[in-house]
Amino acid sequence: MSQVATLLGIKKPIIQGGMGNISNAQLTAAVSEAGGLGTIGTGTMNVSEIEAIILETKRLTNKPFAINIPISVHPEAEKIIELIFTHSIPIVSLSAGNPSPYIPVLHDRKVKVMVVTGSVKHAKKAQESGADIIVAEGVEAAGINSPFETTTMTLIPQIVDAVTIPVIAAGGIADGRGMLAAFALGAQGVQMGTRFVATIEAPFSEEYKKRIVDATDHSTMVVGRSIGRVRRVLDGEYAKSIFYREKSGITIEQYEELTTEKQHRIGALEGNEQEGFMNSGQIAGLIKKIPTVKEVINRMMEEYEQQLKYLSGLKI
Repeated sequence: MSQVATLLGIKKPIIQGGMGNISNAQLTAAVSEAGGLGTIGTGTMNVSEIEAIILETKRLTNKPFAINIPISVHPEAEKIIELIFTHSIPIVSLSAGNPSPYIPVLHDRKVKVMVVTGSVKHAKKAQESGADIIVAEGVEAAGINSPFETTTMTLIPQIVDAVTIPVIAAGGIADGRGMLAAFALGAQGVQMGTRFVATIEAPFSEEYKKRIVDATDHSTMVVGRSIGRVRRVLDGEYAKSIFYREKSGITIEQYEELTTEKQHRIGALEGNEQEGFMNSGQIAGLIKKIPTVKEVINRMMEEYEQQLKYLSGLKI
């Protein structure tokens, strides 16, 4: 068993990425029930909305699950932390901001802390601040990404060499081959988002799932690059309109108005790509079926073992 699995109290080192305001109890619980670590992303939801999802998740599973807090995005991070204590959530992932003020507070209540980062510099700072695990996310990942735009394959080994705590690889992973590659680079677990969107339990629009299944290797695009607000999405009509607005010049304020969680929900939950966008990682081109979460995770473990066996017998 990997150190990540042991630390997090899970059977399989597969973690669900935080999905912001489209997070839900059904998918979170399904990932945890299948042996991975489900995650509720808080996005910009109010505390009562988050608490309702926590309670429903606890009704659906007694397995561990995590809460993701995008520090610089959510206006009430401290209240979410109180909620975490109230409901005895064992694991928190911190992203999009400086985690150092929050880690000691969480550790005082025995909460494990994962910190999501896209650079070696920030990974080292997170370790110095007391993080238990680093989630190293490459630019292949869905949604908001680091403006450094470092790829997963180059980021993972550099962070592994720079820190002594366990590293989870995120971005561009959807099967057992990707997991084995991440482990070969030094990671001890993987985080996935797009692969879990296209599952039976995920309560997203059928159009969103179909778009992922129908995707090719060039069906995603990056918006926000011109102003340092990198986000990877499917190349729908609304997403393209943002891209072309950038070409003509756009302020950060205008960009943020076009990419709120409201437009995210319109795309993902309503399947409306004329008025909203759908987050997606580049790995969408590899996804061709909509199985159950359990089937995804079990198949990944089988593929991992098969590929490992194949490589162990390969002579170079």
